[in-house]
Amino acid sequence: MNKKINLDILSLIGNTPLLDVSYMFPNSDISLFAKAEWMNPGGSLKDRSVKNMLLKAINEGQLTKNKVIIDSSSGNAAIAYSMIGNALGYKVEIVIPGNASLERKQRIKAHGASLIETDPSEGYDEALRYVHKLVENDPDKYYFCDQYANVNNWLAHYNHTAVEIIEQMNNKFEYFIGGVGTGGSITGIGRKLKEVYPNIKIFGVRPEVWPGIEGLKPLGSDHDIVPKILDESVIDEWIYITADESKKWCFKAAKKGLFLGQSSGSYLAACNKVKAKINHGRIVTLFNDFGDRYFSSGLWN
Repeated sequence: MNKKINLDILSLIGNTPLLDVSYMFPNSDISLFAKAEWMNPGGSLKDRSVKNMLLKAINEGQLTKNKVIIDSSSGNAAIAYSMIGNALGYKVEIVIPGNASLERKQRIKAHGASLIETDPSEGYDEALRYVHKLVENDPDKYYFCDQYANVNNWLAHYNHTAVEIIEQMNNKFEYFIGGVGTGGSITGIGRKLKEVYPNIKIFGVRPEVWPGIEGLKPLGSDHDIVPKILDESVIDEWIYITADESKKWCFKAAKKGLFLGQSSGSYLAACNKVKAKINHGRIVTLFNDFGDRYFSSGLWN
C-alpha cells in the first residue's frame, strides 16, 4: 500500500529537545539544561520568530504575493527568512554585514534569497540603517518584517519557547540565561517566566564592545541601536563575556560532544560565571545554533 507523505517544513520548527548538560560543570551543585535549537530545520533559534512573524503578516494581509520579504540580519534569521519565505512562495532580500560567515551566506543563497552586504566595519547597525533606506525608497516593493521591532518576534518565544521550557523542566528551575540579538528570545521567554515564576532570576549575556560575538547585538556604547522590542526589565543582571571566553567555551563544549556556535559558547561562559554567584540550583539556557556555520569565521582556528 502506497502512502503519500506530506512533509511541511514549518511543522519541524519548535519542540526542540531540552538537554541535560550538567556534566559541563563537574563536581558542582549546579544542574544545567539547554534547548537544542540547532535542531530546527534552518539550524537555529531564529526559525521560531521568523515563522511567527511571516505567518502573522500573511494572515493579517500585510504580506501579499506581490511583495518582497526584506530584513536585516546577522545571519541566522536570514537563513530562516530565505528558507521559510521561499518555501511559502515569496521572494526574499536580506541585508547582512559583510563579515557574516561564508557558510551562512552560502545557505541563504542556496534557498534563493538575494543578498546585500554592508560594510563589516560598521557592524550590525549599518545593515539596519541600510534596510530602512531601501524600504523608504521603494515602500510598495517590500514587506519589511523588521525583526528588531516586530512584536510577533518576542511573542513566538512567549507563546512557544518559554512554554516548552516550563513543561520540559516540570516547573523545577530557578535561573535562565540568554542574550540579545534582536531582543526577541530574552524578552518573550523572560516575560513568560516572570509571570509563572515571580522569583526566577534572569541573566542577560552581553558582549564586550570589541571584538564582538557573532549573533549578539552590541549594546555597549551610546550610539548602538537598542532593539525596540527588547524589554530590559525582565533582565535581573547582565553578564559580560568576551569573544575569547566564548571561543574557549565552544572548545570546552566540543570536547564534551557539543558542537556549538559562538553565541552558545558565550551563554556557557555566562553560566560558568553565574555558577560562582549561586553555588547551587538549576539553570536553563539556549544553544542557539551549531558550530559548523562558523568554520570560515575563524572560531575553530
